[in-house]
Amino acid sequence: MDTIPHLFPESGPDISPRYFHDRRDAGRALAERIRHYANKPYLLVLALPRGGVPVAYEVACALNVPMDLFLVRKLGVPGHAELAMGAIAMGGARVLNEDVVRSLNIPDHVIDAIAADEQRELVRRERLYRDDRPPPDTRGRICILVDDGLATGATMRVAIAALRQQQPARIVVAVPTAAPETCAEFRTEADEVVCAITPSPFAAVGLWYQDFSQTTDAEVRDLLERAADCGHDGDRANGERRWS
Repeated sequence: MDTIPHLFPESGPDISPRYFHDRRDAGRALAERIRHYANKPYLLVLALPRGGVPVAYEVACALNVPMDLFLVRKLGVPGHAELAMGAIAMGGARVLNEDVVRSLNIPDHVIDAIAADEQRELVRRERLYRDDRPPPDTRGRICILVDDGLATGATMRVAIAALRQQQPARIVVAVPTAAPETCAEFRTEADEVVCAITPSPFAAVGLWYQDFSQTTDAEVRDLLERAADCGHDGDRANGERRWS
C-alpha cells in the first residue's frame, strides 16, 4: 500500500507521525518511547489479543522484560461489529460505551446475548493460548497494557478496569497510534499513557499501518512461546521487593 502523505499532521516537538509497516514494526517504534522501563524488576508487558500481541512481543524483547496476555473482547453493535458498544474481560469485568448504547437504543437483552457469545470466545482463547499455564500474577507489578491502537478505546478501558481489581503497582497504557482525544482521555484512567503517534484526522487504527492483516491464533501462540526468551533478565527471583 502506498503512503498517503496528506493524512499526516504537522510533526510535533517530540513526535514524527509515520506509517508503520506492520504491527511488529509498530512495536519496535513504541518500545523507543518507553525505553525508560527497560530491565525494570517486576515489570510485565500485557498484550491484548490478538492484534496487540505482535506489538507487545517487540516491546517486551526490546525492554528485556516478560510478556503475557490480558484477554478482552469487544462487544460489537449488532450489524456493525466493528463499532464497539463495550467490552468484557476474563474475570467478569464489563464496560459499556453508554453514548453508543443510548444513541442506538440497544436493549439490555441484546447486550447480554452478545456478551455471552464473547465470553465463550474468551474462554476458547484462554484455553487455546495458555494451555495449562495459569494467568500472570500482576499484584504489585508495573503492568504495561499494549494494543495495536486505540479507536473508541472500549477494549483497553475494560482491560484497565479488570487489571485494577488485581492490584498492580502501576498501569501503563502503551499503543502505537490513537486519536489525540482518545489518548488524552486515558490519562485519567491509567497511571501513564504512551501513544507513539496521534494523527488527526485519525479515522481508524488500520489506516496507519501498511499491513494490517489479521493476527491469527497460531501467530499468538508462536509469539507467546518465543516471548519466554524475552525478559529472562528483567524478571527477578522470588523474595525481592516488588514495586510500590
